[in-house]
Amino acid sequence: MFRYYLPSGALASCLLLAAPAFAQSGDTTGDRSDMTIVVTALRDPLKLDDQAQAASRLGLSIRETPASVEVLTQQELQLRGLRTARETFNDVVGAIAGNVPGNPAVVSLRGFAGNTVSILQDGVRVSGSTVVQRDSNNWHYDRVEVLKGPASVLYGEGALAGVINKVTRKPVLNERHLDTLLTVGSFDTTLAAGGVNLPLSSTLAVRADASYQRSDSLYDVDNNDTFSAGLTASALWKASDRLSLLVAVDHFEDRYDATYQGLPLIPGRYALRPTDAVTSSTGLVADRALRRRNYNPQGAYSGADETTARARLGWMSGNGWTVALDLTGYTAKRAFLLADTQTFVGPSAAFPNGAFRQSYQDFRHDHQFWNARAVVGNDSRVAGMRNRLSVGIEHNDTDFVSLRQTAPPSALPTVDIRDPAVIPLPSTAAIFTAGNITFDSRLKQTAVFAENALNLTPRWLLVGGVRWDHIALDRRTIQNVSGTVDRNNPTFDPVSWRAGTTWEATPALTLYAQYTTAVSPVSSILLASIANSRFRLTTGRAYEAGFKASTWGGRASLTGAAYRIEQRDILTRDPTNPALAVQGGRQSSQGVELSAIVSPVKALRLSGGVSYTDARYDELSELVNGARVERSGNRPINIPSTTVNLSALYTLAAKVTIGGFFRHVGAFYTDTANTIRVAGHDVLDASLSVPVSQHATLTLRGRNLTDAFYGEYSGYPTTNVYIGAPRSFEVALATRF
Repeated sequence: MFRYYLPSGALASCLLLAAPAFAQSGDTTGDRSDMTIVVTALRDPLKLDDQAQAASRLGLSIRETPASVEVLTQQELQLRGLRTARETFNDVVGAIAGNVPGNPAVVSLRGFAGNTVSILQDGVRVSGSTVVQRDSNNWHYDRVEVLKGPASVLYGEGALAGVINKVTRKPVLNERHLDTLLTVGSFDTTLAAGGVNLPLSSTLAVRADASYQRSDSLYDVDNNDTFSAGLTASALWKASDRLSLLVAVDHFEDRYDATYQGLPLIPGRYALRPTDAVTSSTGLVADRALRRRNYNPQGAYSGADETTARARLGWMSGNGWTVALDLTGYTAKRAFLLADTQTFVGPSAAFPNGAFRQSYQDFRHDHQFWNARAVVGNDSRVAGMRNRLSVGIEHNDTDFVSLRQTAPPSALPTVDIRDPAVIPLPSTAAIFTAGNITFDSRLKQTAVFAENALNLTPRWLLVGGVRWDHIALDRRTIQNVSGTVDRNNPTFDPVSWRAGTTWEATPALTLYAQYTTAVSPVSSILLASIANSRFRLTTGRAYEAGFKASTWGGRASLTGAAYRIEQRDILTRDPTNPALAVQGGRQSSQGVELSAIVSPVKALRLSGGVSYTDARYDELSELVNGARVERSGNRPINIPSTTVNLSALYTLAAKVTIGGFFRHVGAFYTDTANTIRVAGHDVLDASLSVPVSQHATLTLRGRNLTDAFYGEYSGYPTTNVYIGAPRSFEVALATRF
């Protein structure tokens, strides 16, 4: 059997770049006393025989799961130099991500975006991804699992395009090790992190990880200091082979000063360095001369402080029966203070270069959540056929209070587009008279679910699942100035289900097909207006077929998928009364994806993924200047048609490793009218990694080596585009003892 030996997943990006491949899950041992890396070949490089928690509660391997599943282990995250959630999501085949201030690390996947992609932590969905997700660093995660396509049958409303599950590091019995990482790089960026795993006895182990990252700006933008920190700790008690208890506490916090709102587009005739990175039907362009400008007031920021406590009790009762009980408590405070729009004003005596008028917002979240889930499983034989069954119940309560204050452009001074003076933060609540609202939400959800996997033959597997949710929302909208209260108490009772099959055509090739359904609110269920909370849930369905293969003596793995996703009842405009929003719109996507990892010789590893997505609004109209305007046939916002990820790593005889990483993203639009087009882009990174001692590795990494100027994602207004970071470098030292 061919293997790669290399350090634990706690190693940092630079350390792991010393190896062109990594151990499959379970093959990384914690008792190696040196940093030696032996590269020969890798069996199952896509980990098709591993399990993914996000994909099923039946203990199915990825090969057995009739869906597209992608897993990025900690080893891979560090190998590819992926530091944050946004960078990680961007590396998923078919996905792009952006750091919209109110939605850090927001994801577009398979033709859909935002709350249609559910993001979990350790298998628990706290709320919509645009509410809870932050651009945290990756040190604390053992792996990131991605289940593509509808997953409401597993996680309830919102999982239309897929699920991303961030799995934190857990204690390991009988292993003792300490990992550290220190990186310094461009834009005064520093990361310090460490993790320790300690066995206290043969049945008890603890683990703790801490991280601290700061930067003048990860995007190299003026007045945009960033900070993030994390502390995760857990204890595992395994009383016997049948009984275990895990207790864990996670704390994360972050702050982004003068929140970067993206580059505002301006008329081409006023641009000093116009580019073709963005084109529009009205002549707006991205001016490279404004690349580093930040127009937010001094003191504006986006920040979060969140803590999670959880416990998991697992029991194997014999005869194939298992019981698992999960308890989770979560609390968070978030703030979003920023100039949320910029409106261009032509040159004047006061502003000969042109100016921006800006509106301003101050949003706050006070969020508490708890969840309890009990699952009973059985793995036995029915009429001589292997049958795996999982039945469970889940309940959660959410208390969510959001103060939402908005001010008109007159609240902030007009600023010069070339030399924006640092303007003070508005100091009085009087500016919020016209927009000062509190959303007070109480959400209770109860679900009953079941899954089953039946082997009709040893090579033919049928998989099915069903879930019923009862969702009760108590929403109050309070006008803080007048005291007026509007209230709504909607309830929803959706049923989601899936049916699929996998067939092992040969020992190296598995074919699969699946049909799934999902539900999703018309907007975030916790932040929807009273009017939107009165709409029913949208419905979705998907068809998918594909293959999973291992070949060339285990040195190559290949997966492919073709899919179609349809969503019905999105908001559109009433044909007879355009001022009225109604349900009845439709959106769809269809596409293909391909992923592969190949090691043609023992010192070389090649990997890559490519996707093509044909997404469109099948039926949609909007209200523009009082008139109903048709958008049917247009492409949804922030959805490129193609993405390509490629990497190559080669280890020299002296154990020096050279790495190259390439990413291509096709063009996308920032508006439903498809009038503002962000051009496709290519980004090239490279690395050089050298072991400097038995316990340490030094790595030099360069990012965006061609210094490409490109749009990464679109912002709140359609005329703001987030520009990717320019060329940068970092040096990292990783140790393991």
